[in-house]
Amino acid sequence: MTDTTALANIGELSKPATVLVEKVSDAIGGIFKPWQIRRVAQAEAEAEKIRAVSQIEISKLHHRALQRFVAEEAKRQNNIEAITAKALPQVDENAQPQNMEDDWITNFFDKCRLISDDEMQSLWSKVLAGEANSPGKYSKRTVNFLGSLDKSDAILLQALYKFIWFIEGEATLLIYNSEAEIYNKHGIDFSSLQHLDEIGFLTFESLRGFVADKLQKNISTVYYDKSINIEFENKNDLPIGVAVLSKIGKELEPICSSKPIPEFFDYIIEDWAIKKGVRVFSPILIGKQ
Repeated sequence: MTDTTALANIGELSKPATVLVEKVSDAIGGIFKPWQIRRVAQAEAEAEKIRAVSQIEISKLHHRALQRFVAEEAKRQNNIEAITAKALPQVDENAQPQNMEDDWITNFFDKCRLISDDEMQSLWSKVLAGEANSPGKYSKRTVNFLGSLDKSDAILLQALYKFIWFIEGEATLLIYNSEAEIYNKHGIDFSSLQHLDEIGFLTFESLRGFVADKLQKNISTVYYDKSINIEFENKNDLPIGVAVLSKIGKELEPICSSKPIPEFFDYIIEDWAIKKGVRVFSPILIGKQ
C-alpha cells in the first residue's frame, strides 16, 4: 500500500502543490474527508430506515454488503491519494492548478480510482501534474482513453514511443516498414499497429503511408539527445511512414517513459540520405555541442 502521508503534511508542500491538493479536495469531496465517509454514512442511514420499518435486526447479508462496500471504498480512496501523492513532486513552481476545471478533475479521478498498479499510477500522476502545470493540456477524451488501457497496452505504447522523432518540434512517428526487423524486435509489428489504430491511438496505413509536406528547405530533427539538420534537394516533403499519432497519441507522449534505440538513429539517417532525397548534416549531441 502506498504511503500517502505527503497529503497530510500540506503545509510542507510548495504553494502550487498545496493549491492542487485543495483543488482536488473541493472537486471530489475532499482527500481529507474520503469519499467512503459520506457514502458509508448514507448506507448506514438507509440501514436505520430498514430497522425502523421492519423493527428487526439488520440481516447478516446487509452487514456483509456494508463491510464489502467499506473495504472497496477504502481501496479506491487509497488509489486516489497514491496518485495525487505521486503527482505533487512533479508540480512546477509556476503551475496554475487553480485554473483546472472541476469537471476535468472529477472525471479524472472517476477513471483512475480503480488503478492500483504502481506503474500505471505513475502514468496517471504524470497526467494530473501535467494538467496542473498547464490547465487544458490533457483533454477528457485522452483521460478516458487512458482509463480504458490495461498494462499490456501501456507497455506497447512505451515500445512505440521509441520510434518517435521530433521534426520541427512536432512528435512524429517514423515507421517505414512494419515488417522490418528493427521494429519487430522491439515489439512493434503489423498486428500491434492495427491494434493501436483500432483503439484510436494512431492511424495506420500499411500501403499508402504518410508525408510531412510543405516544410522549410532546411529543418531540424531530434531523436532523444541527438539533433540533426536535414536539407531537401528537391520538393520539401518528407515521407514519415505508415502510421501517424492521433491527438491522444501526441498528448500522452510526454508521460510514457521510453529509452532510445541507438541503431534506430542510424537506420533513419541512412534511409533519409539514400531513399528520401535529403541531405543529412552531422548529428549534434544535445547539450554537449
